[in-house]
Amino acid sequence: MSRILIVEDETIIRAALKRLLEKNNYLVDDAGSVDEATSRFNLSDFHLIISDLRLPGAPGTELIKLANNIPVLIMTSYASLKSAVDAMKMGAVDYIAKPFNHDEMLTTIETILNRSKELLPKKKSKTAPQQTEIIGQCEAMQKLFSRIAKVAHTDATVLVLGESGTGKELAARAIHEQSDRAHAPMISVNCAAIPESLIESELFGHEKGAFTGANTSRSGLIEAAHGGTLFLDEIGELPLEAQARLLRFLQESEIRKVGSVQSQKVDVRLIAATHRNLKELARTGKFREDLYYRLYVMELNMPPLKARGDDIIELAQRFLIKACERMNCEPAYLSTEAKHMMLQYPWPGNVRELENAIERAVILADDHVITPELLGLDIESSPSLEQQESQYASRALQHESGHLEPKRKAGLSLDDYFQRFVIEHQADMSETELAKKLGVSRKCLWERRQKLGIPRKPKG
Repeated sequence: MSRILIVEDETIIRAALKRLLEKNNYLVDDAGSVDEATSRFNLSDFHLIISDLRLPGAPGTELIKLANNIPVLIMTSYASLKSAVDAMKMGAVDYIAKPFNHDEMLTTIETILNRSKELLPKKKSKTAPQQTEIIGQCEAMQKLFSRIAKVAHTDATVLVLGESGTGKELAARAIHEQSDRAHAPMISVNCAAIPESLIESELFGHEKGAFTGANTSRSGLIEAAHGGTLFLDEIGELPLEAQARLLRFLQESEIRKVGSVQSQKVDVRLIAATHRNLKELARTGKFREDLYYRLYVMELNMPPLKARGDDIIELAQRFLIKACERMNCEPAYLSTEAKHMMLQYPWPGNVRELENAIERAVILADDHVITPELLGLDIESSPSLEQQESQYASRALQHESGHLEPKRKAGLSLDDYFQRFVIEHQADMSETELAKKLGVSRKCLWERRQKLGIPRKPKG
């Protein structure tokens, strides 16, 4: 049975809505303001929060960030496109105008609850918090996992670096979930998505009257993360004025709302991320150098997808399963040609681009086979796998100073060279070392062994 919280200051409306929902087999609690709701209830215990937009004290939209992943349905008697857009921009799951009829309200609630079943987080036990899954078998990802495990149980500030789409927020979430703060909130903020004029107010909060339009006092996102973790994505886009405030927060563990003269202590662990070169930005005066060194306590580097080898196929298969489940499709599989194309493609959009390509392919597929043309990848400008192998092997021929004399090397075909080199060196090199020396992936080396019938040297 779904549990719903109603936050409405008009007693008659609150009581009527509660009776309606209870008649339709919902468990219902109610409150008259945001402060009452947060003081009386744990918001994560609900499946849905229905809140009036205009409330005494903080507005109903304040519940959106306080409720974390719990959907919030905003209702208001001030039915206007602007208030609807504003509420949705802030993260409201939907918007309904008062007065509403009963059928409209019940249909909206049912739609939201059905849509959010797969998205609602599982209840976290105090001994076994839910863990974010990051996939990766390559050496770079294994090093990343090791660093995450080491830094998670400290309160050190972490700077996550990497291209867009590499999964920087996933790494931040993994740190939070493995930390002692796992049962407190993790608040994620994209600094590039908030207008420069609002960023300080969003992060630090503001007092009533601090600026035009500040009709009520409001807490900031840093305060909302008290006891937990604040993740600032794209921190390189933070304005210099906000950087100065952030530096004080890191140095003193305290914040001051915009328009306030009083500071307050907060207990928040900071994780920041960027795809930009902060050191270069600091050198040119676009990023505070003192803040850069405050952030640069522990650095995590997210490898680009093109450098992750066989992880690409593992990720693609995982995305394929999820896409088929989400779209209620029969299970699909990747053709051999599609796999080769994915290993060959440079993936400028990284993991995010791969996920989108898989989703596109599932939508377009007429049967259960994902073929190269369904992926929609522009691969014309990229060299083929055979061309890459030839280039790598040619460089190896030029630079390898092994047992083969130069004249004999020049007379060998690519396949002959591959075979001779592997057989002569596999006793002294691991598969990873052999692949690296030849300039190919371990998968390519394995495929060449199969093609040329080169047995692996038995262990022992």
